[in-house]
Amino acid sequence: MLKGVILIGGPQKGTRFRPLSLDMPKHLFPIAGRPMIEHLIEACVQIENMKEILLIGYYQLDQPLSHSIQAMMSKYNVKIRYLQEYTTLGTCGGIYHFRDQILRHNPEAFFLINGDVCGEFDLNHMLQYHKSLEEKKTNQMTVMVTEATRQQSLNYGCIVEDKETRRVQHFVEKPSTFISTTINCGIYVCSPRIFDHIGTVYRSKLEKNELEAEDSPFIPFSEALSIEEDVLTKLAGPDGGLYAYHTSGWWCQVKNAASAIFANRNYLKAYRKSNPLLLSNNGDVGPEIIGDVWIDSSADIHSSAVIGPNVSISKGVRIGPGVRVKESIILKDAIINDHSIVLNSIIGWNTVVGSWVRVEGAPSDPNPDKASAKMENHHLFNDEGKLNPSITVLGSSVQVFPGLLILNSMVLPHKEITRSYRNEIIL
Repeated sequence: MLKGVILIGGPQKGTRFRPLSLDMPKHLFPIAGRPMIEHLIEACVQIENMKEILLIGYYQLDQPLSHSIQAMMSKYNVKIRYLQEYTTLGTCGGIYHFRDQILRHNPEAFFLINGDVCGEFDLNHMLQYHKSLEEKKTNQMTVMVTEATRQQSLNYGCIVEDKETRRVQHFVEKPSTFISTTINCGIYVCSPRIFDHIGTVYRSKLEKNELEAEDSPFIPFSEALSIEEDVLTKLAGPDGGLYAYHTSGWWCQVKNAASAIFANRNYLKAYRKSNPLLLSNNGDVGPEIIGDVWIDSSADIHSSAVIGPNVSISKGVRIGPGVRVKESIILKDAIINDHSIVLNSIIGWNTVVGSWVRVEGAPSDPNPDKASAKMENHHLFNDEGKLNPSITVLGSSVQVFPGLLILNSMVLPHKEITRSYRNEIIL
């Protein structure tokens, strides 16, 4: 049997995803009509003998999370359990803390996936590659990698590998100087014996803490471990048990709202091949549809509206006559009134956009002239203290008065917008 382990973090994470993560954990944010984590679960259930998926994080098991787990269990007919950390344990401390749960029923291997990655993953092929190495008893972990530009690679974990054997020779997390354009995707296949290595790291950390405590007895011991610093860095080497699996499909981390728009576009494109019935089409009645669009069946959209390409519209949304929506995500129960335009934006839950309003953001796509370019997960502000151009985000329960322009701006929840804004954060 096989298992999947998805790391979903905790409420102290996802700060660059605000204000959207103020109302909902980032992993439940809907992209292409589904919670972000559901895309990962769907990828996992495509694997034969996938018997259980474990979610590990520091969130409270509240109603939204519990409801999502129950819904996905019913939809995909797979057992899903949430394991809540007693404190933040890092990207590796959680799996070591819950190792007995992961190893229960003796899985031959388990997938470990960061919950904020999106992409086109052939996990079956990755598993077969891992098994081919397993037969030789040479590996403990296989890491999925992709190519980035030379400059962008500095923002990721960089891998140097043996081109013939694919054994990882060297790994550095976010290096200060150029190491390699091969970067870590945050998806791994692990053999159960990986816990031998993690246990050694944990005991070494414990011994170090005990020595330091002799001089200062008030030093607390943390079980937090890092998959990047404590596992990958130490497994890499000529005699190590870390191997690289290359993917050529699209991939991104959802660190900010702009990356959610990019992921939305690519998941909608993937629906054409995997499930075309999810996409909306032009009919005798209803709005004009351009390109890939997902619309919930409960949404009320006027027949004169023009929607698309690359738009997702959630439950209970109402869109009035003459509205134009493009490259955007419209969240549950939002209202866009007559003759308004929404471009490169995310409209929050229960938000009302008045008539003749223009809500527009700046596209933040990867450089199309560079095949290996990835999303630029910029910080909100540049070195001069000015807001970096990005998509526009209206938080939940925002009201935008008629006839206004909201350009390249971020609006926090529960605001009344009575004048136009450009390149601002409205607190």
